[in-house]
Amino acid sequence: MATTTYTVTGMTCGHCVSSVKEEVSEVTGVTGVEVDLATGLLTVQSDNPVEAGQIAAAVEAAGYEVANRS
Repeated sequence: MATTTYTVTGMTCGHCVSSVKEEVSEVTGVTGVEVDLATGLLTVQSDNPVEAGQIAAAVEAAGYEVANRS
């Protein structure tokens, strides 16, 4: 199991969190998604590592931006 954390910018409310969670959850291989509105942290769990570009594209599809990955 792999866990990766990203920082998402632009989220301001619960709807923002829901949008990001929904889009990222649809990425192939993702098994869990947690989003913390206060910190902007997006934690992605997957069976195998997922390409960062796929996560960034999903976040952008929700209308937000990945600032960095840790």
